[in-house]
Amino acid sequence: MAGNSFGEIFRITTFGESHGEGIGVVIDGCPAGLFIDESYLQTELDRRKPGQSTITTQRKESDTFRLLSGVFKQHTTGAPIAIFIPNEDARSADYEALKDKYRPSHADYTYDSKYGIRDDRGGGRSSARETAARVVAGAIAKLFLQHHNIHLMAYVSEIGKIKCTTDYRELRFEEIEKSMVRCPEQVVSEAMIKLIEKAKKEGDSLGGVIKCIVRGMPAGLGEPVFDKLHADIGKAMLSINAVKGFDYGSGFAGTKLRGSEHNDSFKKVDGKVVTTTNFSGGIQGGISNGMDFYCQVAFKPTATISQEQDTIDKKGNQVKMEVKGRHDPCVVPRAVPIVEAMAALTIADHFLRNKIAKL
Repeated sequence: MAGNSFGEIFRITTFGESHGEGIGVVIDGCPAGLFIDESYLQTELDRRKPGQSTITTQRKESDTFRLLSGVFKQHTTGAPIAIFIPNEDARSADYEALKDKYRPSHADYTYDSKYGIRDDRGGGRSSARETAARVVAGAIAKLFLQHHNIHLMAYVSEIGKIKCTTDYRELRFEEIEKSMVRCPEQVVSEAMIKLIEKAKKEGDSLGGVIKCIVRGMPAGLGEPVFDKLHADIGKAMLSINAVKGFDYGSGFAGTKLRGSEHNDSFKKVDGKVVTTTNFSGGIQGGISNGMDFYCQVAFKPTATISQEQDTIDKKGNQVKMEVKGRHDPCVVPRAVPIVEAMAALTIADHFLRNKIAKL
């Protein structure tokens, strides 16, 4: 199975399955001398882990990681960093009745078509459990970026038809983690939670949108042709389970403007080049211009629902199926740290590609 690695210089390779011994990641290319705050890494994993609220899956995983290599006396050595996260609460028996049936909108059929074999215990490698490895790697990337005064955050801006319309520059980001749904606007957050609870009670699911913002990114990151910064961030986001769309800057809304309205004029403020508006989303010609980068990531409704559905089995017979087990009625709140992680990994990689940084 190819395609388990991401990045060129700051490069990660993830491994493991949802119901196997555990999952993990090997990080190559992280500069030596970076201070690793293990409590920060655990906090980031805790933001993604299951069972954290009544609107998430009740699978109980502590996601306590083991740092196996690449760190000595709390600092990176320049050697590959290996991290392992054991699986503690896998219930493979929940999937026994489904092993010969293809779950709608899951990877069951496509994995069988490609490999001729698949791990039917919770989806194996296709499970979102794999993203815990990305989050812990992304936490190290975030520590690296913070060292260079680059900071990022993400929040839930939409669930179903409920939307946070406040401009991100007016939001209080410290409110994000106070919300069960990770929306910093309290009234909107409460409406989102009620909607998710309703879908859960009905055995159904919801999708939504996460907005991600990066501040402090210097001008000059990204390559001008195939490895444009926004193209690589887009690839990173679209690699996350359940993601169906990505836009940055003005995105699709920008198509409704004229050039005279959309162009970002330059000016100099205190010796720094800035733009009067930021429809470009901090990137022009595939290269960062020093302004805030912001993007939106769209997530589909969770594919696993508890209602009876029509499907086929491995022999092509039309069958009924009903999924048992523990699943998120909406994956979006737990996906916030995953979006942040993939943004951090991409930007850290481009930072190093642009200039081999020394701490």
